Amino acid sequence: MGSLGFWRLAQADPEWIAAVDPEGTQYSAGDLLARSNRLVHALRDLGLEKGDGLCGLVPNGVEGLVLYLAALQAGWYYTPINWHLTGPEIGYIVADSDAKAFFVHERYAAEGARGAEESGIEAHRRFAFGDVEGFRPYEELVAGQPDTNPEDRSNGATMHYTSGTTGRPKGVRRKLAGIDPDDSAELMTFLLSFFGCTPGAPGGGNAEAHLITSPNYHTAVTQFGGSFLHLGHTIVYVDKWEAEDCLQLIEKHRISSTHMVPTHFKRMLTLPEETRSKYDVSSMKWAIHAAAPCPVPIKHQMIDWWGECIWEYYAATEGGGTIASPKDWLAHPGTVGNKWPISELLIVDNDGNEVPNGTPGTIYMKMAGTEFEYKGDRAKTEKDRLRDYFTVGDIGYLTDDGFLFLSDRKADMIISGGANIYPAEIENEIILFDKVADVAVFGIPNDEWGEEIKAVVEPAAGVAPGEALTAEIFAFLEGRLAKMKWPRSIDYIETLPREPNGKLLKRKLRDPYWKDRDSAI
Repeated sequence: MGSLGFWRLAQADPEWIAAVDPEGTQYSAGDLLARSNRLVHALRDLGLEKGDGLCGLVPNGVEGLVLYLAALQAGWYYTPINWHLTGPEIGYIVADSDAKAFFVHERYAAEGARGAEESGIEAHRRFAFGDVEGFRPYEELVAGQPDTNPEDRSNGATMHYTSGTTGRPKGVRRKLAGIDPDDSAELMTFLLSFFGCTPGAPGGGNAEAHLITSPNYHTAVTQFGGSFLHLGHTIVYVDKWEAEDCLQLIEKHRISSTHMVPTHFKRMLTLPEETRSKYDVSSMKWAIHAAAPCPVPIKHQMIDWWGECIWEYYAATEGGGTIASPKDWLAHPGTVGNKWPISELLIVDNDGNEVPNGTPGTIYMKMAGTEFEYKGDRAKTEKDRLRDYFTVGDIGYLTDDGFLFLSDRKADMIISGGANIYPAEIENEIILFDKVADVAVFGIPNDEWGEEIKAVVEPAAGVAPGEALTAEIFAFLEGRLAKMKWPRSIDYIETLPREPNGKLLKRKLRDPYWKDRDSAI
């Protein structure tokens, strides 16, 4: 194959700055290569073999990157763990993934230690970045190990755990091809070619940089960050995303790509005009977003500001998806794009029959050459499948020319008086009101209609919640949204519960309204 892949690039140009941590410390490719090599030698001494797994409970930065680079060249599965989880939840993932080594950063010492106990992983397989009681220091593990390339290198993979709306999370596990790690990495960069991304030229005049805006335990964040690194782009990490800091970093590092969610757009757009215009964002070429439908006016505002560099896609950890170039989106506002060249889509009704174009149904996808299974759960793997397609439960429709539009998640759909109502459509209108910072819409019990529409709103900074604001929101919806889709009532909350990747934890808001009912429709 060609000359892409981190390990090849690092040997060709060890001085290339491959990563910048949240404190601004720069790491050369040669340094990261040496670190990942030492870790492979150390973990092989510990007995790790191809197909084994390791887990990391680490913040955004080089610690997790070294774990990733070691696993991907030694034929191991690397599972980054969500650092918001509790000890028992962490322990479940460590045990379920069959991890042969568990790495914890001292920032998460308390829950990490609880997780280790819960999982039963042996003491000599627990390692700490910093000081964690009962864990061996990472430095001790790698001390004296050579920084030379390990023998018998073979591609590994990440195994992310899906957040899942029901039951325990499941690891999405793919078969390892047993090929050269750089060849495997180069195949990973194929996805970026759909977005028109081009290789960087480390050390040359074509330096490119990718800004990581969300926690690295999310599949897309790891996937895009890793792929851009393998393409020769510098990875710039943030610890906690802030709108103005983001603009500052784009200017400072001449950021050419990033991966965002619509919440990031909304937060940046609410900055005062004089703040926004202070920063030069002209280096941005590929501002890629996903995870939630983006309201059409918000995306128009981003394109007006950043230019035609806003790319969108729809996909899942399990594989397959769509992509919307800026030009495609401007021609079909609101679309999440048409299918990837290696992907197929199927829209079906509740009986599994294909529906005509323009008719909403459950979205099924598949991707060529990427068989997966939910680790240890054949039943769940089969349950979400239709022939060789799978679904994550989203609803949408296809146009005659193959563009996909999302309606909502099946689980979020409101059925009121027999009518299907899509909360996303309502949220996309309310969020445009300048006194609203964030909004969630869902169904609550109604004895006559089955469900009625409830909105929970996070007011913008300095805006008082209450009846006056409710009246203003309803006045704003006048003429924009059919009355049957208006919320029957609006409650207020200081901050909506969102995962850092922008995904709204709607269940947390919805459950209290249903707790005295036998079933949540």
